[in-house]
Amino acid sequence: MAENQLKNEAFNTENVEDIINIKNPTSNSIIYSTKEFEDKYTYEGDDLGFVYSKEGTTFRVWAPTAEEVYLNLYKSGNPWEDDLCRKLQMTKDVKGTFVVKVPGDIVGTYYTFTAVIDGLSVEACDPYARTTGVNGQRAMVIDLESTNPEGWERDVNPHAEEKINDAIIYELHIRDFSSNEAGGIDNPGKYIAFAQTGTHTAGGNATGIDYIRELGVTHVHLLPFYDFGSVDENSSTSERFNWGYDPVNYNVPEGSYATDPYDGQVRVKEAKQMVKAFHDNGLSVIMDVVYNHVYDGKDFCINKLVPGYFSRINADGTYSNGSGCGNDTASERSMVRKYIVDSVCYWADEYHIDGFRFDLVGLLDVDTINEIVTKVHKKHPDVIFYGEGWDMDTDVTKDGVVMAIQQSSVKTPGFAYFNDNMRDGLKGSVFITEETGWVSGSPKMEKKMIKSFMAKEDWSKEPSQIIQYTSCHDNNTLYDRIAVARTDADREKLIKMNNLAATFYMTAEGVPFMQAGEEILRTKVREDGSFESNSFNSGDKINCIRWENLDKEEYQQNLKYYKELIAFRKKHGLLRLSSSEEVAKRITAVKNLDKNVIAFVMDNSDKKVEGETAEAIFLAFNPNEKETTVKLPEGNWELCISGSEDTLNDLCDENKKQIVSGKVKIPPISSRVANKVANKVANKVAKSNTGKTVDRAYLP
Repeated sequence: MAENQLKNEAFNTENVEDIINIKNPTSNSIIYSTKEFEDKYTYEGDDLGFVYSKEGTTFRVWAPTAEEVYLNLYKSGNPWEDDLCRKLQMTKDVKGTFVVKVPGDIVGTYYTFTAVIDGLSVEACDPYARTTGVNGQRAMVIDLESTNPEGWERDVNPHAEEKINDAIIYELHIRDFSSNEAGGIDNPGKYIAFAQTGTHTAGGNATGIDYIRELGVTHVHLLPFYDFGSVDENSSTSERFNWGYDPVNYNVPEGSYATDPYDGQVRVKEAKQMVKAFHDNGLSVIMDVVYNHVYDGKDFCINKLVPGYFSRINADGTYSNGSGCGNDTASERSMVRKYIVDSVCYWADEYHIDGFRFDLVGLLDVDTINEIVTKVHKKHPDVIFYGEGWDMDTDVTKDGVVMAIQQSSVKTPGFAYFNDNMRDGLKGSVFITEETGWVSGSPKMEKKMIKSFMAKEDWSKEPSQIIQYTSCHDNNTLYDRIAVARTDADREKLIKMNNLAATFYMTAEGVPFMQAGEEILRTKVREDGSFESNSFNSGDKINCIRWENLDKEEYQQNLKYYKELIAFRKKHGLLRLSSSEEVAKRITAVKNLDKNVIAFVMDNSDKKVEGETAEAIFLAFNPNEKETTVKLPEGNWELCISGSEDTLNDLCDENKKQIVSGKVKIPPISSRVANKVANKVANKVAKSNTGKTVDRAYLP
């Protein structure tokens, strides 16, 4: 309900506790969003949760609507154990907080808070818990410094001082990575599986973290690994699978990925070991975060301690449901915003996280996003931020709230958004699976795809704010999505379409992003032979990385193509321009081509593009099932992507390089990329290939 609707409401801030109703949080929602409530109860301190020392531990919780609050100290983190050691009444303090100090060294002690509201007692986990026992119901006092792996003080972002456009992002689920025994990885499905090097398939091909390092990506985006609710950490079954988009404790690592979910210290130690292993292998870590909703709105710790505060609740008592998950987060409220900002800062500080991907960020407001970026960048200027800026229907609780959607990108200059135009344009809509995309045969898409390639979308023209992708954990894999729409195409054509899509988004302006396994034609097939499009809880058999495929030539060839494509992008600064002005100045779309064919010229004749040695780059893409011929700009051009297999020759042996001029043929469902070279270089290459200078006017 908007604030201007409250003008005639009688509201006495001195008696707010008498107004709050634990049984009916709908009425509370009106009060929480008033200026009076926020002025009185916005706590700005940095000591919420606990502050530990060997001499004593101080606990502070925000519960402005409570009459009394108690600290419960437990022997274990097992919620079924009746092992309460002490119950201490907390003292009411400033801005709606309650505080108590426990003398002595109580590290390893588990605890909860009990709030008495409207005469009823409610027990909840600490919203600022740093770790918990099994299934996240009891927080634990922990000495965080003791959980640091060896060398942690020297651990840094391996891609520090690089801009976001230099990133090549690889999206990965922790369990998918190591659950397949063909990978030869110990501790399958666990954090520490990433710390094991030297793993390989039966055929001797690298798996595990060695595989990711050799692929050449810069950043690994990990699906949620905070404590989530859909997996029972107490279950004895080995296959406990979920993507994790159901938060329970935002500042606690998920216990099912730890070797021991019962000891709160283990999950913290092993999550840090994972991050350090990535850093040691030259890979930055991006954490997928889900602040737009929680696992259970009514049972979420903040909503239990302050009834209904964390969520948007409608006048009829229902939770706002733009997320489709039964509750939307009221980020526009001051203490919700503080909680989210504090949480992101904590992961960056304590776990050395190098980037954050925000699930359904369009349900959060721009002020919250900007505060996150600003505060994190004070200590960690290289951390990158991006998210799903879809425009979703949510019922905000204040007037004038602007949501962090694609169309608001100009209001969040340090934050990037996924580009669904590139995603759906290449392979077809994720909502209409029989629809083809540009690479799979859809005509008359040249203008749309040219705009996407140049990062010139209607909602943003800044390449630093556009995540270019065509597959992620959601919906079908790239190969499966093409196959669903092109049931008439054979395996060879489907692979060519897959790789043409990869070539397009990987050479486009913006920030390239790919789903793990796309490079080895990842597929998710059900027992009946159909493709799984929503595998959030489908288990290991469908979701795992199929390491055994690496021992097959077809997959090795495809992997080689992706590796060289990634290397090509990293080699050329023209593909990584960071401003719309630079794009407009340096990239021109070629005109008068065959239908559906797209080509570009990238210019560096002034030699001013950082990280670029070529004077110019020519790129041409042919999605048609027949050959086309494209006229080259004036001069000599060294083919970098050439041949029906699209081998990246500029990264291979010198004797395999080809120089072309005049015009070039592009086979069906294929592409060509060439660097402009000086005449003396062209003659040298031509002589080395043939023993004499050749006529380069036409090269088939």
